[in-house]
Amino acid sequence: MCHRLDDVMKLCCGLSANQQIQTTVKGSGKGAAAAAAGGLAFGGPLGITVGDAVGGFLGCWLTGGQFKPLPQIITELSPQQQQQLYGSLLAVLGDIQWTDLSQLTALVMGNTTLKQQLTATLLGYISKELQAQVHYVD
Repeated sequence: MCHRLDDVMKLCCGLSANQQIQTTVKGSGKGAAAAAAGGLAFGGPLGITVGDAVGGFLGCWLTGGQFKPLPQIITELSPQQQQQLYGSLLAVLGDIQWTDLSQLTALVMGNTTLKQQLTATLLGYISKELQAQVHYVD
């Protein structure tokens, strides 16, 4: 069973890397709050512009380095979190049988609906359980 969990975690890393998904860890609201506070502190139309710029810079500084590629987040999950995610993903995979990661990847990549369902389950877990925001890299 351990190799199956590893296969599914690696599949998730591959799916999220393909779609260039990044996450922002909890606390990303600090940046928005700093920008809003900066805008209010300076008042008036020009003050709001200046305040938003200063607040935005401050917010960027406060949250610096918190954007992470989703594959990195997945590899940093605790064994308990991996097991929980694995259970959710197995519910989507249903009775699909595979022998190795290559076969699992081929099965999933060849089925658009399954790929979308797995991605949605993964992003739902990341959003709900880790309280992270998901971003797609342009």
